[in-house]
Amino acid sequence: MSHRPAGTEHHPAALVLTSIGTGIALLSSAIALANRATVGRLPDVAAPAGAAVTVCIPARNEATRLPALIGDLRAQTGVPRMRVLILDDASTDDTGAAAVGAIAGDERFTVLRNEIEPCPGWTGKAATCARLAEHVDAPTLIFLDADVRLAPQAIAAAAAELHRRGVALLSPWPWQRTGSAAEAVVQPLLCWSWASTLPISMANRSSRPSTAVACGQFLVFDTAAYRAIGGHGAVAASPTEDLDIARVLRRNGFRTALVAAGQLAQTRMYCGATELEAGYTRWLWSAYGGSAGAGASVGAIAALAYWVPPLAAVAGSGMTRRAGLLGYSAAVAGRLLSCCLEAGGPIKATDVFAALAHPLSIGAYLGLWARSRSAHRRGELRWKDRPLPP
Repeated sequence: MSHRPAGTEHHPAALVLTSIGTGIALLSSAIALANRATVGRLPDVAAPAGAAVTVCIPARNEATRLPALIGDLRAQTGVPRMRVLILDDASTDDTGAAAVGAIAGDERFTVLRNEIEPCPGWTGKAATCARLAEHVDAPTLIFLDADVRLAPQAIAAAAAELHRRGVALLSPWPWQRTGSAAEAVVQPLLCWSWASTLPISMANRSSRPSTAVACGQFLVFDTAAYRAIGGHGAVAASPTEDLDIARVLRRNGFRTALVAAGQLAQTRMYCGATELEAGYTRWLWSAYGGSAGAGASVGAIAALAYWVPPLAAVAGSGMTRRAGLLGYSAAVAGRLLSCCLEAGGPIKATDVFAALAHPLSIGAYLGLWARSRSAHRRGELRWKDRPLPP
């Protein structure tokens, strides 16, 4: 009778699956490490912006968030020719009055009011951005969401970086802050999704639309290039107009680049689980080209990489368990590396706990994707009390 030596595997298939998953997690962690070391950042000290800059803020029902951003913009330095346009987009709260109060007579600011609903085939945000852009005559055009917070040198740094790189679109990625358990589990996946899969230094040099990354909370355009592609009219119906406008620019021969804003720009996109669920449900169906098959394939790869190794670490033995521990550790490391890249500073205890919960994050993401696809199929998608284009 032969005896299997201690520590060898009783379930070869489990070892194979765990090893594949661990290999994917290790590769993702290696990409995140490379990005942490190489992704550009907005400079903490920026030379004054010589050219005129116009900042555009689309605002619908933002009475509680907008005043803080206005205060940040009033405190900007190094931008002597800055103009700020705010479009109160048919808000049903006191957005307009809150904006006027926060401006306190600062002549650099103009508040506009829109009462017209978006034309068929347009999202509310794309329509609002297009209306704002009609009033811009500066060579640099910046779009900001009302929930963004800025350091005093942020606008000058962003404008200078746009021109230094010679690109048509610069996307400074804001630090995504969280304030609840649900946000801490899900929101860091935004940065992690590209930081662990795409070498950004290579992507910034590429002309391929598929490698473009952008965040609509903070977009810096060369105005001439923006108008050359038709502005937001080119992405009128898109639920992810930020990413799609970067792709349109690349298809038309323009360059785009992503940098980390770090401490210069931060935001809390959603406040609590209810807002987070509604926000992701609005657009997540469109991920992977809106293809259910592609989404299911990505979900299967994510399950293999981020569920199988931790399960093997808990329930496996011998080589399978060791491989699982390695894969789970790689996943946690990749998550923490993306946090460091995004924040531009030391990680916090909450970041560590959220990273340890990475398998739960993947489950939450896949659940939100399925919910979003279901709502889109039923024609139930809405955002800020407006139906979204089908």
